[in-house]
Amino acid sequence: MNEIGIIVSKEEEREAIVNIMTEVKVEQVYNLRFLTGKIRGKPCVLVKSGVGKVNATRGVQIMIDKFHINYIVNIGSSISVNAMLNIGDIVIAKQVIQHDFDITAFGHSKGYITGVGDKITCNRELVNEIEQMIQAMPERSYQIRIGTVATGDIFCTEPWMKDKIRAKFDADVVDMECAAIAQVCYLDNIPFLGIKGITYIPKGGKASISDENIKLTAKRCANLLKEFLD
Repeated sequence: MNEIGIIVSKEEEREAIVNIMTEVKVEQVYNLRFLTGKIRGKPCVLVKSGVGKVNATRGVQIMIDKFHINYIVNIGSSISVNAMLNIGDIVIAKQVIQHDFDITAFGHSKGYITGVGDKITCNRELVNEIEQMIQAMPERSYQIRIGTVATGDIFCTEPWMKDKIRAKFDADVVDMECAAIAQVCYLDNIPFLGIKGITYIPKGGKASISDENIKLTAKRCANLLKEFLD
């Protein structure tokens, strides 16, 4: 039976998904713990990959190789680079880019990846379905926006970097996994959807993210996924 693959990077995000799963079983592959079960009666498999692009791509490729995946969802924390988005808001990825991928020395634009292009468009059917669901939802205290996710192996703490990524890629949020997962899905012909909750806004200096913010957005993203699968 085809399964929905769910990839997170942090323990709080994993726990939020486990809380909406039933019939949970554990299977360990290459030291990664894959949890299989159901959400709203639909088979799913969950893995916490760890932070960063390499960890994320490792996790998603093992998942695709080992399980019968219908499509992949990346749920996790992100950083707002859009002044209209605040902590607790959610962005559904319409397209994703890798803002730190740079082969401009060979005449390509920043973010361009050979064999992939300068961006990856997420599965239109999945994005359209979740957008319709969001429009039908009752009024809420936070925003859910369809937008662009920029990924890089850099935790963005500086306002100047936030502004640069926003201007260059028209990005809404920055994270460290989404576009890397999307690239594997693109190459493996697996539909992909990204659901990113905002936990931080760059202010300069050392980053400080409260556990409450991570738990809040993880719960909101998990509940959104649950409603989507309904």
